[in-house]
Amino acid sequence: QVQLVESGGGLVQAGGSLRLSCAASGRMFGADAMAWFRQAPGEKREFVARITYNGGRTYSDSVKGRFTIARDNAKNTMTLQMNNLKPEDTAVYYCAIYNSRDIFSPSSYDTWGQGTQVTVSS
Repeated sequence: QVQLVESGGGLVQAGGSLRLSCAASGRMFGADAMAWFRQAPGEKREFVARITYNGGRTYSDSVKGRFTIARDNAKNTMTLQMNNLKPEDTAVYYCAIYNSRDIFSPSSYDTWGQGTQVTVSS
C-alpha cells in the first residue's frame, strides 16, 4: 500500500512563490496519474493540476499559467511550483493517485496524503 506525504506549505505574501512536494512510500507510482487538489475552509475539495506518467498535464483555469506540476518517476516524487500566489490560493493542498473516471473529481482518486497548508496574505 502506498503512502503519500506532502511538504512545502507555508505563509507567503501575495505575488510570492512556494514549491510543494509529494513523496510516495510503500510502492512506486508506476503508471499512475497523479494530481494536486486543494480545500479551503468551508469549501469543497477542488482540482488543481494533474500529471500522467508520461508528463501530460492538466490544470484548472484558476491556476493555469501560474502553477506548474511535475513528477520524477525514478524518485517517486511529484511537485507543484506555485508562482504569483493570490489570497484565494489559500487552502490545504493534497496530492493524490488517480484511479479512474472523471479526472477533476476527488472521488476518482483512491490514495491521498495528509495535506499541507498554504496561506497567502494580501
